[in-house]
Amino acid sequence: MLLTKLRSIWNPDHFQGWGHQKRYFEGWYFKVVSADEQHAMAFIPGISMGENGDQHAFIQVMDGKACTAEYHRFDAADFRPSEHAFEVWVGNNFFSSKKIILDLPGIYGEIQFKSTTPWPKMLGAPGIMGWYSFVPFMECNHGIVSLDHRLEGKLQISPANENDRINPSHAVNFTNGKGYIEKDWGRSFPRAYVWMQSNHFDNSDQASLMASAAHIPWLGSHFIGFISGMWLENRLFKFATYTGARKYLKIEGENVELVFKNPKTELRILAKQAPGTALMSPLSGEMKGKIQESLQATLQMELLENGQRIFEGTGRNAGLEVAGTVAVLTT
Repeated sequence: MLLTKLRSIWNPDHFQGWGHQKRYFEGWYFKVVSADEQHAMAFIPGISMGENGDQHAFIQVMDGKACTAEYHRFDAADFRPSEHAFEVWVGNNFFSSKKIILDLPGIYGEIQFKSTTPWPKMLGAPGIMGWYSFVPFMECNHGIVSLDHRLEGKLQISPANENDRINPSHAVNFTNGKGYIEKDWGRSFPRAYVWMQSNHFDNSDQASLMASAAHIPWLGSHFIGFISGMWLENRLFKFATYTGARKYLKIEGENVELVFKNPKTELRILAKQAPGTALMSPLSGEMKGKIQESLQATLQMELLENGQRIFEGTGRNAGLEVAGTVAVLTT
């Protein structure tokens, strides 16, 4: 067990919850967008362990275009993670960095992931959280499995009042579409946070952005932490609390303005909220909270290096969450 736990620390995409029995959650987020961008969905498998020891597995399914979500509950015994790789079974459903296989009411099929773009590992920094990856008491941890990849495969998607896996009129082709994978684990989502992501930019087919700012409890107090990665044509630009970057955040109506500054680079984002749907979220390990997420938001983005603009574009099919008492993030 100890060797498995040590291995998982250096591989944030792997299951991290070995030895936990209560007040713990872990979930992965698979976003898939078809090539014609008419279908944008998110699949969220995971495990929930409440304060009283009650446990269950789950798969959330979000349809970003229809603005609907479904929560499929499974016995905890149906959650079967690998000890040696990122491979997780939830019932008859399979999730990894290479593919997903779905066998759910109304959704059935397989999508493979080609040319994935993992977050690079560095000495002392196995993932996007840098050295915070080694802090054992973090309320919520974050990991990036793939910033961008190509999709190959189809899903049979039936209307809500049917369960027809073989009707070809319901087949949705995701081949040559785009995907993104991340994950979270710990006790609870932050008291307040902003999260945004897109890998559909109008000026480059090789661009992906993830940015987040959150209220982080810390040794009886708290701080406002942030992490962001901008992948642009095989270069990764990092902005985070642990890099010494500075942050500016303003939320006004439907607009979220977020600016990160390193000594030589600057990232400016103007996100616009859009219609979304409610997803279940963890509170002390139990999936009893609710957050609103959209997959129809837009992100206007500008990246500067040494004072010169090196990229400017608008991200489509963007995921956006503005959750909790966000005023604490801007003061």
